[in-house]
Amino acid sequence: MYNKNETVLQFGEGGFLRAFADYFLHRMNELGTYNGKAVVVQPIEKGRVDELNAQGCRYHLLIRGMENGEKVNNCIEIRSISRAINPYADYNAYLELAENPNLRIIISNTTETGIEYLGKEKPDDRPPKSFPAKLTAFLYRRFTLGLPGFLVLPCELIDDNASLLREYVLKYAVLWELGENFERWLREENIFCNTLVDRITPGFPKDDENIETLLENCGGDALLNTTEPFYLWVIEGDHDDEFPLVKSGLNVIWTDDVRPYKKRKVRILNGAHTSLVPGALLSGLETVGECMKDNTQRKYLEQCVTKEILPVIGEGGGNREFADAVFERFENPFIRHRLQSIALNSISKFCVRVLPTMKEYREKFGQNPKGLCFALASLVAFYKKGTPDDSPELIEIIKKGSFREILSDDRIFGEDLSAFADDAEQHYRIIMEKPKSQWYSFLEE
Repeated sequence: MYNKNETVLQFGEGGFLRAFADYFLHRMNELGTYNGKAVVVQPIEKGRVDELNAQGCRYHLLIRGMENGEKVNNCIEIRSISRAINPYADYNAYLELAENPNLRIIISNTTETGIEYLGKEKPDDRPPKSFPAKLTAFLYRRFTLGLPGFLVLPCELIDDNASLLREYVLKYAVLWELGENFERWLREENIFCNTLVDRITPGFPKDDENIETLLENCGGDALLNTTEPFYLWVIEGDHDDEFPLVKSGLNVIWTDDVRPYKKRKVRILNGAHTSLVPGALLSGLETVGECMKDNTQRKYLEQCVTKEILPVIGEGGGNREFADAVFERFENPFIRHRLQSIALNSISKFCVRVLPTMKEYREKFGQNPKGLCFALASLVAFYKKGTPDDSPELIEIIKKGSFREILSDDRIFGEDLSAFADDAEQHYRIIMEKPKSQWYSFLEE
C-alpha cells in the first residue's frame, strides 16, 4: 500500500539535497503552502539510506553565515522525508513506488557523472546500473499502471540536465524495446525541466571546534548537515501552481531560459572552486576558508575570476555582483568547506566548470589564460602525487602518462587539450620539481 503523503520521488540522499530540496519541502510544509513529503531512493550501491531510516528520516540542518549584513546561525530539524529505499537491497520496493498516484515530482542529484547513457543495462537488471536506466524502469512501471507522468527536476550540475536525462531515458526505452506507446507517454505525459542549483553545503561539520556541543544540542545526530544562508534554484517553465516554491517565499526563479543563470554560477562559483582546489591541496591547505586567508591563494583566485573568467562571460547581467558575492561566501567563517570534498571527480568537474572558459578565452584574446592553465597543470599534478577521489581506471591512466600524453588523451578530458600544453606544462614542471614558494610566481608578473 502506498503512502498518500509521498508526493516527491528523490534520487539522492547526500548532503546537498538534504540542505536544498528537502529544506524547501520542509519550509513549504511548515507554511502550509504544500502538503507532501519526499521518498528517497539511493542511486548508487553505497549510500546512507539505512542511517536515514534509523533516524526516522529526520535530521538537523545548521545554517550559518552572513545574510544582508547580519550574522545567521540557526539549527532546524528537517522532517520532509518520509522514508528511504535502497533499490540494491529491495528493488521491488523501489518499483512499487510507481503505484502511488499522488507521487508527482521527481528530483535528483546524482553528481555530474550520474546522468549517463551506458547502453549495456538490461530491462530485467535489478537494478540497472545508471540513474537514467533506473528511472526508465520506474517510468515504465508507472506507464503500465495507466497513471500520469511526472514533473522532473534534475539538480545535477551539467548543461541541459533535464534535456539530457530525457534523451537518455528515451534511448533506454528504444534499447529495451518498450514500445512506441511508452515512448509517446514519456514525451507527452512527463515534463523535464532544466534547472540550476546553488548552495554551498559542506555536510557534516566534523572539523568544527564545537562539534561536541553541536551534536549535544541536536541529540547526537549522525546526519547533521551544514549549509550557508544563500540558496538559489532556477527552473525552466512555471509550475508554481503545483509546486509553490515562489508562493512560499523561497529564492526560486521560474524562467524560460536557465542558461544565463547556469553559465554565471558554473563559470564563476564552481569554476573558482575547481581552479583553486588542486593547487591549494598540494600546498597543504585544507579548507576554502584557509585559502581566503592565504594571500597567495586569494590573489590566485582573483586572477582567475576577475582577469580570466569575467572577461570571457562579461561583467553585465549581474555577473560582477555575483562574483563579489562569491568571495564573501567563500569567506564564511562558520563553514569549513573541505577542499578534499570539492575534489571529488575533479576531472569531470574541470571539463564542465573550467575548460569552456579556457577555450573561449583563447578564442577571444588569442592566448591562453595564465591562471586557468595553472589550474590545469595543478589538476594533473594532483592526480599524479595528491589524493584524487575518482575512478581507479582514470587515475591509473593519468599516473602512467606524461603530461602531454595526458592532455592529448580524449579518454581523460573528452577532447585533445594540446593547445594548452606549452603554457600549462611550464606550471606543471614547476609544481613537480620546484618548492611551493615558486609555484605561483607567475602572479607577480
